[in-house]
Amino acid sequence: MTLPAAVLFDMDGTLLDSEKLWDIAVAEFTRGLGYEVTPEARESTLGNATGDALRKLYDFAQVPEADRDYPGAERWVSNRVVELFDGGIPWQPGAREALDLLADAGVPLVLVTNTIRDVTEHALGTLGRERFVATVCGDEVAEPKPAPDPYLRGARLAGVAPQDCVAVEDSPTGARSAFVAGCTVLTVGPEPVLDGAVHLGGLTGAGVADFAPLSRR
Repeated sequence: MTLPAAVLFDMDGTLLDSEKLWDIAVAEFTRGLGYEVTPEARESTLGNATGDALRKLYDFAQVPEADRDYPGAERWVSNRVVELFDGGIPWQPGAREALDLLADAGVPLVLVTNTIRDVTEHALGTLGRERFVATVCGDEVAEPKPAPDPYLRGARLAGVAPQDCVAVEDSPTGARSAFVAGCTVLTVGPEPVLDGAVHLGGLTGAGVADFAPLSRR
């Protein structure tokens, strides 16, 4: 069994069950535009960088381009999510155990998220920043997911090649980013989200061998 040089984890929806908190902020923001966000519109924003998600929400609410305040909207949504995060963020089932398992096996861990740094810092209070050799946020790269930049930066900060890494993702946006960067991609969630990825399903009960698909190349 060949262990990866590092495992790069997405945050929202992969390690933390935080999408439900983003749901609240997104619903309140869209309601302020005079619309109730539909499940389909919300799903289209999953894994997106904040700016991309806001563009889709503005499109959904049919807000004219001239009336869109992207900086103000990002501040509002980010501040609201921080308020919700500070009330406590639940872990995804099995996620904490998976991080501990890999750490015990000596595998470096990197956090790679499209969430901006100011919000991620609040989530790291739950995750434990000491678990990760590096963290990468969506506002720290030239192009966020689905571009490969976040995963390329994560591998570089860990001092390893992306081709020697495994990335764990829950969204099509994030999985595509990791795949294009050259990582082997594991996906979690009810359904596969990317052809070419290994669908793990959930992290509950995952063993070290589940994070070593490099051996099966």
